[in-house]
Amino acid sequence: MDIIIRERTFHFKDRVHVMGIVNVTPDSFSDGGRITDETALLSQVDTMVKSGADMIDIGGESTRPFAPPVSLHNELARVIPAIQAVRSRYQLPISIDTTKAEVARQAIGAGADMINDISGLTHDPAMIAVAVEHNVPVIIMHRQGTPCDMQIKPTYGDVVAEILSALEERITWAGQHGLSRDRIIIDPGIGFGKTANHNLIILRELRQFTTLGCPVLMGHSRKSFMGTILGIDDPQARDEATAVISALCAWNGAAILRVHDVARTVQAVTISRAIKQGCVATGA
Repeated sequence: MDIIIRERTFHFKDRVHVMGIVNVTPDSFSDGGRITDETALLSQVDTMVKSGADMIDIGGESTRPFAPPVSLHNELARVIPAIQAVRSRYQLPISIDTTKAEVARQAIGAGADMINDISGLTHDPAMIAVAVEHNVPVIIMHRQGTPCDMQIKPTYGDVVAEILSALEERITWAGQHGLSRDRIIIDPGIGFGKTANHNLIILRELRQFTTLGCPVLMGHSRKSFMGTILGIDDPQARDEATAVISALCAWNGAAILRVHDVARTVQAVTISRAIKQGCVATGA
């Protein structure tokens, strides 16, 4: 399950990698509006890098439940300068979080190295061509519905089996269109068309997703199901719970953890790795 990103081979079997979330949006569920200029952007990324982030994910359109869509023009205006600023200072891989092919194309031109498509390559028919043309890794996420309706009574018979089947279909489809399996990362889509109970089952059965033969990314950070369990309304007060889940995900086969608080996650997965190995481990 190795993947080459930015001329570097990531050995996901060796250790869990941490992806820092950078939202350049005014309405993200957790940290919208915090990045108001380049100084704030680079300060956040610098903190993440010093805390041990292996890669970052930059997004310019909120994907929280019931979020309104963002125009192509506005999304480009948010993410392209951000990618350029980060790339001018750092060499770590940058992922562009978008469902729009044109945003992905321009983001790669600005210095992004991979595509994070929460629609699983279903929103924009041109997205697959951009990925194949530039030979970049793609994160294919599962979701039921769209941000506008995904949390209105999501229903499954067997949530894990149905997500596995849907992801396998997307992997096969992508391969038929020229994107090989070794360029694909999968994401079960915690919180995207799932109830709190669905999310818990996915986390409990996480290792099943490794059977698809692609690295598994988990995007659980600060999600509302933690608030449901703990009675915590403020998303930013869920970082400790996020770290606990990060450790469990690391134990159960996750390859990448996409999180807001990099420092806590690095600590959590380092402890998880040390316990699993039965010796002191260094790094994340």
